[in-house]
Amino acid sequence: MGGHDTGSPYASHTPAETEQMLDAVGAATEAGLFDIPEEIRFDGEFDIESRSERAVRQEFGGMLNRNNDLTEFLGRGHYDHYVPSLVDHLSDRQEFLSSYTQYQPEIAQGFLQALFEYQSILVELTGLEVANCSLYDAATALGETATLASRVRATTGDRVLVPEHLHEGKRGVLENYADGANLTIESYPMADGAADVAAIEDLVDEDLLLLYAESPTVRGVVEESLSDLGTIADEHEALFALGSDPVALSVLEEPAAVGADVVIGDAATLGLGTSYGMGLGMFATRKEFLRQVPGRLVGAGEDSTGRRAYTLTLQTREQHIRRERATSNICTNQAWVALRTAIHAAYLGPEGLVDLARTCLTNATELADQLDEITGVAAPVHDRHHFREFLARTDQPAQAIVDELVDEGFAVHAVDEHLLQICVTETNEDSTERLVDAVREVVA
Repeated sequence: MGGHDTGSPYASHTPAETEQMLDAVGAATEAGLFDIPEEIRFDGEFDIESRSERAVRQEFGGMLNRNNDLTEFLGRGHYDHYVPSLVDHLSDRQEFLSSYTQYQPEIAQGFLQALFEYQSILVELTGLEVANCSLYDAATALGETATLASRVRATTGDRVLVPEHLHEGKRGVLENYADGANLTIESYPMADGAADVAAIEDLVDEDLLLLYAESPTVRGVVEESLSDLGTIADEHEALFALGSDPVALSVLEEPAAVGADVVIGDAATLGLGTSYGMGLGMFATRKEFLRQVPGRLVGAGEDSTGRRAYTLTLQTREQHIRRERATSNICTNQAWVALRTAIHAAYLGPEGLVDLARTCLTNATELADQLDEITGVAAPVHDRHHFREFLARTDQPAQAIVDELVDEGFAVHAVDEHLLQICVTETNEDSTERLVDAVREVVA
């Protein structure tokens, strides 16, 4: 700070230095640097009545009590798995909560090791050799996959093929990435909820850059043609990317074995619970693309005494290298969420993770069978294996059923005029019988 009297504990500028900078930019005052409309400028008063702590708690308690108390059977990318209290207790330790980015390895070995273990878990689940220690979310991971493909594909090509059932949020983010990279996003058709392989074969040509599939899909369908899709991409010298999550990957086909070059998704299905937007971008790829991986990597080596040590390495984002050489402009990550995911996965262990995944298969099947017995409801719509969630066709308008179920204390998705989507995990499985009774009541 240099001992200057600045009027602020955070700014090191003296009044003379501030005046010199204002002169250089042609501004009379610091306020003149900002164009803030008069009606929203801060006038020095918040106009908030002073209250005691007890009064504030009462007011907020009353406000929160106005929320609907619903049992949710919602999915489509946001999943509620039980998070053990151990995850909260460990991740809430001060040394984790107060850590920003682990730039100083000499004081961040514990956090760096946890992130290295997170990467190692993804490597085991995907069969690929490299995983980064997180991106923002699954949507940005998909966008980064498209730009990675445009950098590494040996021949020219600008077409990215994605499922027609791709979640609209992911599609929107991907299109933003594609616009800057001059890529073309196209949808391929689905057959009974899964990829239509024959139609895809007719769509692809030498311009194919990236073929993207999901298993499970946004509708919960387990994709049965991953090997065929990997072969199609390989034959056209394109990349094959797979969207999934750590729970599903513990029981579904290993991505590397079906030809996946990149695996993305939301890793926060472990460690975070339902967050309605907050996520953890999972990203794993082949070793040959190591220097093209976006975000951060934690590497393991040795310190000067020969002890195992960890550090951030191969950081190819704009902040660290010249812009023209950067692979990504993502300037932060979800390190704390990745920590929680690693803790949750380690807590479950391999057998526990597989057991959790199996309940996601059996619960969806059993609930669909029960709903299918109700007159006016057919479930599941797709004659496929499902993971966590499924579609149910209704004779009555789906939105009307959703609205009536809210009155009965339940929340489900309406995805089309006569299609409901229902997601069941271990956190709401005890309420499935009541949900079935409620559906029977509202469609009667």
